[in-house]
This record gives sequence, structure tokens and C-alpha cells, in this order.
Amino acid sequence: MTATAIEWVRAAFHQPGTRLYRYVQGVVWVMIALSVTLFLVDFVLGASYPGKETLNTVDTTILWFFAVEILLRILSYRPPSLDFFSYSATSKLRHHVVDRLFYCLRPLTLIDILTVAALVPALRGLRALRLLRLLRTARVFRYSNPFKWLARSFRENMLLFGLAFSFMISAVLLGGVSMFLVEVRANPEFDSTWDGIWWALVTLTTVGYGDLTPATGLGRVIGGIMMISGMFTLALFAGVVGNTLVKSILSIREEQFRMSGYIDHLVLCGYEPGADMLLQAILTEIDPDAKPLVVFAEGERPQDLPPEFVWVSGDPTKESELDKVRLSHAAAAIVVGSRQILPQSADAKTLLTAFTIRSYMKHRARREKRHKPLYLVTEILDSENVEHAYSAGADEVIETRRLGFSLLAHAVIMPGTATLMSEVATSGAHSLFIGVLPGEDWTGVTFGELARRLKEERDILVIGLRDADRKDRINPPKKLKFESDWRVIYLAKKAVLPPAPDGR
Repeated sequence: MTATAIEWVRAAFHQPGTRLYRYVQGVVWVMIALSVTLFLVDFVLGASYPGKETLNTVDTTILWFFAVEILLRILSYRPPSLDFFSYSATSKLRHHVVDRLFYCLRPLTLIDILTVAALVPALRGLRALRLLRLLRTARVFRYSNPFKWLARSFRENMLLFGLAFSFMISAVLLGGVSMFLVEVRANPEFDSTWDGIWWALVTLTTVGYGDLTPATGLGRVIGGIMMISGMFTLALFAGVVGNTLVKSILSIREEQFRMSGYIDHLVLCGYEPGADMLLQAILTEIDPDAKPLVVFAEGERPQDLPPEFVWVSGDPTKESELDKVRLSHAAAAIVVGSRQILPQSADAKTLLTAFTIRSYMKHRARREKRHKPLYLVTEILDSENVEHAYSAGADEVIETRRLGFSLLAHAVIMPGTATLMSEVATSGAHSLFIGVLPGEDWTGVTFGELARRLKEERDILVIGLRDADRKDRINPPKKLKFESDWRVIYLAKKAVLPPAPDGR
């Protein structure tokens, strides 16, 4: 396939913002609805009815459609780490294989694969799994999505489930093989190792079918050990599911995010109760399905935290704990000042957090080469600490108190300006954007001509320019000539010009 064809396939299956993706998903939804309808018809009418062969043929055709769809989805999947880090050819090949394997093990992808496996006659019973594809309708739950909460709970406790399953599998294999070796000569019921494993699984789960029973004394001893092990296994699973395990086991959860595949995410440091307006503003600006959102703060997950946010407990002022949120793989971080202490103390903690993040990233840069550096935004409550924040490594500093007070004071002199500035700062209205000029060479074009042409061609209002030294020129002289490495500052309802590749 050519590079263009590959990009088209990738857009069709992995880029929700494209029109091609919406078309493909529309076709997939129609096929899912038809597939589920055929399954329900076959289930209601029974084993034999007029037209069954025709419906089976249509059903098989749909399954082949799903097989091609999932195959293209897997092949066109591009591991995010390849766009984030520079790897050797060998490492790239390893990431292509390993990351695709983990992509196949995602719950919804695994359901699709198992559904397609129903093409094998012996696995026709897997057709019932297509009902689970209806989980994709999770977006219809506008205010409270139960599937999202369940998925979040599963991901946060994945290591605990892995621990429990590892214990069960080890006990089944050890007990099954031991029983086979002990009973194979004295008990004709145990013909193969699989008989021993089946017996161990039935015994460990306390089902006890009774189809296989030990005949020797040593076999009964092994059976007793397996019964006792089954009690512990059930208790372990009950603890995991009920979230009542001891704290020493629950601490494994802290490793979950560090060992996950999250990449290009946003980390919010310093969350406090009552910051729901900040979280809603982030959700307005960022699609959590496209960029994972992580809150990194001390304590347990608050009950009012939206399910779109991942909660990781820890102290962002400690470099040793920043691995918990995979900060080396994050696109940006926001450090929020505390409202529960004095502004100077809150700023001191913010500065320490910013310095710790930059120190951590400097150490990680020696091992992993990023295409773009982490973008760090900090909130400062006292204006005297702004320069300190830049010195600590912040890329952008927001003086929230000064900004609010300035709006209040200016509104007295010029009524209505505070409302206008609020609209500019709010997503969905005309907001400020900074972008590059694509296409032709704009070097030497005057600001007046540039602003006129962009208003006519792109319907955006250019209010300034940003030079190579990140100096902003708001409402510059009409005859100021544009340079090739400058950026355009403009007002629009959405981003029209592409952002700068260097994040400037």
C-alpha cells in the first residue's frame, strides 16, 4: 500500500474527527444492527425454519465483513510511542508487534475478534458475543455512563485481577499435573494431563462435578490441598471484586498507571475539592477519548471527580513519584495553586512542583528522546512569583488573581469589557489561537495585507503576531512585515490555522 492509502485507512479507523471515520463507523453500525437482528431472529425461531440457509449465508457474509474490518483496524493501528519517541529500526519493529498485541487485548477489540471467530463452525456459539458490541453505544449515556465507570474500575485494578488469575492458573497447573502423575497408573479415569488440569480447575473453583476422583492416598492429599487452595482463591477474588483487600495488596494499584500504555496525556497536579469548574473547562477544551486526562494528587479519588479523569494518588513535589503518571510520556502538565493555604505558601508549592517536574524530565531526556518537550503551565497567585515560575521551568504562567482583579477594575472604567474577555477565554465562543501560515511563502507581507487576506480567505480576525523570541506584538503597525518563523495570533470560534510544530 502507498503512504496515502495507509493514511486513508488509518483515518477511517483511528481518527474520529475525520469525515471518512464517521462514514465508516456509520456502515459498521448498520452491519452491527443487522448482525444483532439476524442473531435474535435465529434465536427466536429455533433450529429449523424456512429461509434459515439464506439467513445463515447473510450472517456469514456479515462476519466476513467484520473480519476484514478488524483486520484493517489492527493493521492500520499506529502505536502512539512511535510519534512520541525516536527509536531504532529494531525498536520500531518491536513496538509495532507488541503494541498491536496489546491493542488486540483491549476489551472491545477482543470482543470483536472473538465475534469473528464464530466463522469457525465449532465456535458458532460465539455469535452471542455480538450483543456485547452494543457497548459501543456508551455515548448515549450523556450524564452518567455506567460502562465508563465499570471500565475505569477494571483498569485501575488490573494488576490485582492479574495477581488473582496468576495464583489460580499456577494452582491449577501444579495441582493438575501432580494429580495426573500420581493417578495415571492406578486410576484409569486420568488418561492425559488435560484430565488432571480439568479436575484441578473443577476442584479449585469448588464446583465439584465428581466426574474425576482420586483413587490413591497421595491423590486424596493433593485433592485436599486443592480444596483448601480453592477457599483462598475464592477469598482472593472476593477481595478484588469487593475492593476490600488489605492496604498492602491495594498498593499494587499505584503501579497500574505507570505500567499502562497511556501516552500523549494531560497531567493535572494539585487537585482540590471544589475545583469542578476547572475540570469542566478542561473537558470543554479537550476530548478525553483523544487525549487521556490524569489528575495527580494526594489521597483517595473524590466521589465527584468525573469518570473521564484518571485519578492517581501521589505527591507531585517528589520526583520519585512522577513515574506513577508516566510524566515522561505526557504531552502537557498543569500545576494548580492551592486555595486552602496562604498565596505565598501555595506559590512555593507550585514552584517546587514545577522545578521537580523539570528536573525529572531532564533526567528522563538522557534515556528517551522526545519529539516535543513537555509543555508546563503553572498557576501563580502572587504576582511577585511569576518570574520565579519561569525560572523553575514553566512554559506559561497564569496569574489568576491578577487577571480577575484587572478585569474587575477595568470594567468600572469601560463597562462590558469583562464580559467580552470572559467570552474570549471561554471555549465555544470566539477564542484566541496561535497558528502558522501554511501554503505559500508569506515572508515580507505587511501585517495589514496579511490580516485582510486571512479575514477574506479564512474568516479569522488577526490581532497580532508572535516573533521567533516568543514576543507577542498585539495590534502591530500596519506596515510591519511578516517573517517566515513568526506565528499569527487570531480570534476565531475554532482553530483554523495549524498549530506550530514546536508548540510555540
